[in-house]
Amino acid sequence: MSIIYIVEDDSNIREIETIALKNSGYQIQAFENAKEFYRKVEESVPDLVLLDVMLPDESGYDIVKKLRKMPITKKLPVIMVTAKTSEIDMIKGLDDGADDYIKKPFSIMELISRVKALLRRTSSEEMKVLQLDELHIDHERHAVHVGEKAIELTFKEYELLRLLVSNVGVVMSRENIMIHVWGTDFEGESRTVDMHIKTLRQKLGDMGSRIKTVRNVGYVIE
Repeated sequence: MSIIYIVEDDSNIREIETIALKNSGYQIQAFENAKEFYRKVEESVPDLVLLDVMLPDESGYDIVKKLRKMPITKKLPVIMVTAKTSEIDMIKGLDDGADDYIKKPFSIMELISRVKALLRRTSSEEMKVLQLDELHIDHERHAVHVGEKAIELTFKEYELLRLLVSNVGVVMSRENIMIHVWGTDFEGESRTVDMHIKTLRQKLGDMGSRIKTVRNVGYVIE
């Protein structure tokens, strides 16, 4: 059972996040400031941190920077939760070391989906090989096969496929895909994702039909 630390000074939001994640089977520790959070991390490092940007004693940006400098938390998965919606604020969080972000207000389903996706992705990052039935991804060689057939992919197509296969059954929004494959969330560029999905499906043949479109949201591989 994964352990998640929540750092949020708004008691209502903290309670909503806590209940939602507990109901999804996670162990939760919640903190209203950075000081309490740091003290607990010294005792035990969690599997993931849900981190508010605006805290009373220290910003979430500064907390992420510190976590990335400490050996025991250097690779700790962090999702930032922010009411700031400008592109520069979001990119700043990712540049400082956050793995993902959620905009306030958010839905419970979005929260759970993002948490599951990040935990699955980080747990599989050490895997050199990903496999989904006949689809075989060798990350050391950047090689993709469907059965015995080698599939030639561009770098972005490869990264997109690996992201989807690392999160089988999890709906990935276009915005989330843009962040993790292209390093940006430019809304105007979501067409780029659609075009890459189209060529990826074609190159994968019958296996390409496993990539499903979720209307008005994004994509999922089943």
